Amino acid sequence: MEANILDRIQFTFTITYHYLFPMLTMGLAPLIVIFKTLAIYKKDEKWNEVARFWGKIFGITFLFGVVTGIPMEFQFGTNWAAFSKYAGGVIGQTLAMEGTFAFFLESAFIGLFLFGEKRLGQIGHWVAAFLIFVGTWLSGWFIIATNAWMQHPVGYEVAEDGSVQLMSFWSLVLSEWAVYEYMHNMGGALVVGSFAVSALGAFYILSKKKAEYGKMFLKVGVVAGIIASVWMLFPSGDLQGRMIAKHQPVTLAAMEGLFDTQHGAPLVLIGQPDMEKQRLDNAIHVPNMLSFITYQRWDAQVRGLNEFPKDQHPDNIPLLYYSFHIMVGLGTIFIGVMAISAFWLWRGWLFDSNWLLWILMLSFPFPFIANTVGWMVAELGRQPWLVYGLFRTEHGHSPMVSSGNVLFTLLGFFGMYTVLSLLYIFLILRRIEHGADELGSSPENAGGAY
Repeated sequence: MEANILDRIQFTFTITYHYLFPMLTMGLAPLIVIFKTLAIYKKDEKWNEVARFWGKIFGITFLFGVVTGIPMEFQFGTNWAAFSKYAGGVIGQTLAMEGTFAFFLESAFIGLFLFGEKRLGQIGHWVAAFLIFVGTWLSGWFIIATNAWMQHPVGYEVAEDGSVQLMSFWSLVLSEWAVYEYMHNMGGALVVGSFAVSALGAFYILSKKKAEYGKMFLKVGVVAGIIASVWMLFPSGDLQGRMIAKHQPVTLAAMEGLFDTQHGAPLVLIGQPDMEKQRLDNAIHVPNMLSFITYQRWDAQVRGLNEFPKDQHPDNIPLLYYSFHIMVGLGTIFIGVMAISAFWLWRGWLFDSNWLLWILMLSFPFPFIANTVGWMVAELGRQPWLVYGLFRTEHGHSPMVSSGNVLFTLLGFFGMYTVLSLLYIFLILRRIEHGADELGSSPENAGGAY
C-alpha cells in the first residue's frame, strides 16, 4: 500500500480516537458550570457534590485527550511535512495559540477545581469551573478555526516559494465558515455531554443506587439535551449546510447523492448510491425540499455531481453519503428522545418510566457516533484537497517516510490505544462506582483521589 494512503489511514485513526475525549470534555464543561451555579443559587450541597463528581470524570477524560492529542502534533512533521511546509505559516498560528493559551488555561484551573474548593470558597470554585469551560471551548475554537481555513481558505497570500502566509489573523479566526462550524460542533459536544449525564442518571435510578442524584443528573441533562439537539438542526445545521452549498457545491451533491443538476431538488431520506450507473437506488425523498433548505426557494437549482470535473469529486462518495445520512438520522432520533424525555420530566413521569430510562441509558454511545461521522463528512467532503481549491491531499505527505515505517507506527498506535481504552474504561467505571459512594457524603471528602 502506498505511503500516502497509509499516512491518511494513520491520521484518520489517531484523530478519530482522540476526538472521542474532547467531545465529552467540551460537552461536560458547561454542565459543570450549571451544577455549580445551582449549588450557589439553591444553597444546596448536593449540587456541589454533583459538580465534584462530574469534575473528576472531566479530569480523567481531559488527561486522556492530552495523551492522545500529542501524537497528532508530531504527525504534521513526520507524515505530512509537505503540507506543513506549505500551510505552516497559517495553521501554525491557531495551533500554537490552542496550546499556549487554551490548553494551559484548562490545565491550570482543572487542578484548582478538583483540589482547591476549600481554599477558593464557593465563588472562587465557580470561577474555576467557568474558566475550565472558557479554556475548553477556546481550545475548540482554535482547532475548528484551523479546520475551517482548510475547508475555506481566507486571509492568506502565496509567498515566492509557493507556500501560503497569513495576512489577516482575524480573517482566519473569525471567518464565516469558522463561526458556523464552531456553532455546529460545540452544539454536538453539548449533545454528547447531555446524553452522558442523562444516561448515568437513568442508570442510578434504574439500579436504585443514589436515585436522588440520578434525578438531579436527569433534570439538567434532559433540559440541556433538548436544547442542544434542536440547536444542531436549527440554526447551526442549517447555517453549516448553506455554507457547504455556497463554497463546496460538489460536496453537497455527494452528501445528498445528487448526480444530475435539478431544479426543485428533492431531499433524500434513504437510498443507495450506484456509482457505476450514476444514480440513487431505492430512494425515498421529499420533493423540492433540498432546494428550499439550501436556497429558500422550492424551484432553486442544485448542481449535481455530473456538472463538476471528476478530479474534483470527493474520493469516496458512498462513504461520504452514508456518513452524512447516519449523522442526520441520529440527530433526528436525538431530538425525538430528548423531546419525549423533556415532556415526561415536565409532567413528572420521567423518573417512574422505566422504558424511557432504559432508552436514555442505552443511547449514551450514539452521540459519539453521530459526532464522529459528522467529522467524517467534513473531512471526506473536502477531498481531494487538504486546503480546499489550493493544495491537494496527494501532495501533502512526507516523501522521505516509507510505507513500511508508516505501517509499523500505525500498528503501534493500534496496540497503544487498545491499552489506553481499557485503562480509560477501568478508571471511568471505578469513578462511577466510587463516585456513587461519595455522593451524599460530607463536604470534608470533597476533592479526593480519582
